[in-house]
Amino acid sequence: MSDCFFCKIAKGEVPTNTVYEDDDFRVILDIAPANPGHCLIIPKKHSANIYETDDEVLAKAMVLAKKMAVKVKKATGCDGVNIMQNNEEAAGQTVFHFHMHIIPRYDGDKALSYKTMKQTDEEFAEMRQKITAL
Repeated sequence: MSDCFFCKIAKGEVPTNTVYEDDDFRVILDIAPANPGHCLIIPKKHSANIYETDDEVLAKAMVLAKKMAVKVKKATGCDGVNIMQNNEEAAGQTVFHFHMHIIPRYDGDKALSYKTMKQTDEEFAEMRQKITAL
């Protein structure tokens, strides 16, 4: 897509802090990091989200996510790493080009948090039935 900002980044048309590149991906430092060392894995082939992304690209992205998580952990000395991928606005997606976040985490940093909920056995059973029926 000619107007996609992440396509321009992936092609090298926009200056970035690139930490890795191959034929399929560019990995950059996020310009608005949750913690220092926060990276984005950006495929060079455009797709808006996980639903539209080729399975081959997804498989390669996960292998690369592992590689980058190891590098980020060693480089930052963090206590853990989140590998995150958002789909659609309700889930926090702000750039509609599939990408993955590698986020270094530190004990107690509260960089990412979410509220959990309680469900009854009946609610779990109903949801399990809905999902498995598809």
